Amino acid sequence: MKSKLTAVALAAVVVAGTAATAIPASAAPAKAEPTRCHTADLKAGFAMGDDAKPEMEQTKKQTQAYIWFTNQSKRTCTLSGFAGVDMTGAQKTDGTWSLARSSKKPVKMILKQGDTVDFSINLLPVAKSTPQKEKFVPAKFLVTPPNETEHFTLKWPFGGQILKQDGATRPATYLNPVGL
Repeated sequence: MKSKLTAVALAAVVVAGTAATAIPASAAPAKAEPTRCHTADLKAGFAMGDDAKPEMEQTKKQTQAYIWFTNQSKRTCTLSGFAGVDMTGAQKTDGTWSLARSSKKPVKMILKQGDTVDFSINLLPVAKSTPQKEKFVPAKFLVTPPNETEHFTLKWPFGGQILKQDGATRPATYLNPVGL
């Protein structure tokens, strides 16, 4: 019965002068999975809420800073993995420090238009009295979204200094995957 109705409906459309193609529901194309977010799809910044600011004035334990990505494109896209983060220092002796990654496993984040996701950076602040060669004074963060080559340049807004461990195999300053 169903195929007779489809044939009658199709014949009526052809008589009216419009061609149509009937596709069974089982043959309908599957909805495409969103593709990854590109740097041009995103905007980025430091989380500035009171609960998101790192405690740079304390020097006894690690603290965290958070960087967010917002999908500003008109499409849904995904982020998965670690951002690339290079810190540039304010002191002549600081240079650039490429942050190590944690051992946490990344998850795939789906970002609709306007959605935001963040990632954390663990930091080990030190006292101002720490010898200059042992401290890194952050000035800018060059942040590259996962699997991209173009970066955002973010000015470090929190002050303070970090124990310089840019050559350490297990530094106390490192980053976590996007979404964790």
